[in-house]
Amino acid sequence: MNELMVPFFFLFLSLLHFLSPVFSDDRLALLRLQSAVRGRTLQWNTTSATPCSWEGVKCDTTTNRVVSLRLPGDGLTGQLPQYSIGNLTELRALSLRDNSLSGPIPSDLSSCTHLQDLHLQGNNLSGEIPTGFFALTELARVNLAGNSFSGALSPSGFNGLTKLTTLYLENNQFAGPLPDLNRLLHLTNFNVSFNGLLTGSIPSSLGTTHSSRSFLGTSLCGGPLVPCSNSSSNNNNNNNLSGGAIAGIAIGSMVVLVLVLVLIFISWRKYTTINGTSPSEMTSKGSPLPFSPVKPPERQSWNVPQSSSIVVIEEDSRSDSSFSSDIRAKERLRAAIKNGGNDGLVFFGEEDGFEGFGLQELLRASAQVMGKGTVGSTYKAYLDSGVEVIVKRLKSVSVSEKEFKDKMEEFASLVHENLEPLRGYFYGRDEKLLIYDPLSNGSLSSILHGSNKRRLSWETRAKIALGAASGINYLHSVNSQTAHGNINSSNVFLTDNLEARVSEFGLTELVSSVPNSNGYPAPEVNDSRKISQKADVYSFGIVLLELLTGKAPDHVLTEEGIELPNWVNSVVQEKWTIQVFDPDLLVEYENLDEKMVHLLHIAITCTALLPDKRPSMLEVTQRIREICG
Repeated sequence: MNELMVPFFFLFLSLLHFLSPVFSDDRLALLRLQSAVRGRTLQWNTTSATPCSWEGVKCDTTTNRVVSLRLPGDGLTGQLPQYSIGNLTELRALSLRDNSLSGPIPSDLSSCTHLQDLHLQGNNLSGEIPTGFFALTELARVNLAGNSFSGALSPSGFNGLTKLTTLYLENNQFAGPLPDLNRLLHLTNFNVSFNGLLTGSIPSSLGTTHSSRSFLGTSLCGGPLVPCSNSSSNNNNNNNLSGGAIAGIAIGSMVVLVLVLVLIFISWRKYTTINGTSPSEMTSKGSPLPFSPVKPPERQSWNVPQSSSIVVIEEDSRSDSSFSSDIRAKERLRAAIKNGGNDGLVFFGEEDGFEGFGLQELLRASAQVMGKGTVGSTYKAYLDSGVEVIVKRLKSVSVSEKEFKDKMEEFASLVHENLEPLRGYFYGRDEKLLIYDPLSNGSLSSILHGSNKRRLSWETRAKIALGAASGINYLHSVNSQTAHGNINSSNVFLTDNLEARVSEFGLTELVSSVPNSNGYPAPEVNDSRKISQKADVYSFGIVLLELLTGKAPDHVLTEEGIELPNWVNSVVQEKWTIQVFDPDLLVEYENLDEKMVHLLHIAITCTALLPDKRPSMLEVTQRIREICG
């Protein structure tokens, strides 16, 4: 017996020797962190030989190292000690947001050279960003917002982090000039608002790609903010100017101003003459849309003289890069439509009472920007006749005119109570427009996350889930190749009774393939024009998770550096399922409703990584109907 025990004893020792350098080092680092910041880390089972089962800790089973530490809102206090996080040298993701941590960033964080996601927002961390921070060249998403960091922003340091896509530094105490981040070619989310000591001009690399909301509450100028004065942008040059030069500049500016005013007056008189309206009549008429029952909060003019073939559409929606769930673009759109008059507009559904109109009437309408998506921009147009329509302006159409028109006929033939019908289209050399009915409740996205946000009951969410599933299932029933291609909450619209209508089906087939990082596409998708039905199922699963959690997929990706399905799975695996659900949803129930959990499991099944593991939309629809119908 003892002879048999000897080999096993040595085997145990060898395993212990193999495990100790990896698990024990990471375990000791986490225990050092626990003793310093406490909070819910006190619930860790420290008798366990491995930290991989502790809340918020994720390990790579191949290397037996900690690769992710996520403790958001866990009541952590105090300072981050040296030799704790810095010793987790295989760390890929660190999220300690929304705690009460203070003090500086530990200098040995520079040892975490594989770190890709760093989320420290919502604490009271202070001091300058340590030099070693800029050694973390794998960083893709950084959020340091809502702390008390100070000092200057290092141009060379930040420009060395060439993989950055997100950099949020708002609500701190950074000072000095804003560096030119011209080497950060992938930076799409950026904010330095409410750092009152930031001064000087905004570099063109940032001012042309980000809106004014990225720079509010600072002393910056230029770019999307007010122009810089001579004294702030070019003091040295001004000091060298003679009095005569300054006088000459002033006189020249006055001459230019007078000429501009004269040209504006002439253009105005010419415009009113062409439209048969005198200046006095223009003043008395007031609103250009006297018959429209709804006055949009911000209307952009599409007014065009009938003899002109140029359409001018001004889009002045605000972009807020600090709120990932509400990203919009600012642009001036100019395009030429060659088919004048009423030619070119094709309508469907007149037998349903849809009222057609002419192209010139559409071009004269006022327009409200609704949003900008993967395949183009969306407007709500208010016609002089009182008709309101939704206009989808496609971008980068890559198919022939015949193929485009054939697709329009095909889309118009797809009729289902949970599909938003295509009412018409215009095909021009430079413009392709689609016409839809307006729906008063807008999109599911706007109700969950936008300016139209409101509390949705469980019954309403269940009805929306079933309706959207039914519409997509109908599309899939046409044939095995028919797919929506761009399922997301912005393309699920709601009627007066909050019934779901799925819109924009098939449009990705018409435009050039574009990368989409909003959290909805299935992991196997590499060409947005070629979407399978199983990829549709994945995207629908994301919408289900969005309905249940109240979280926008791109917001979770930006805040946590993790896809929404992975976040849900991590919470469920840690047996904190109740934390997954939208707090607004839980107001109705003291305990989790069994139906909610069943619908959550359907969503998780839909978002399986492998397409073959996902159910069909027919199965999904049937299961939702059994649960919620």
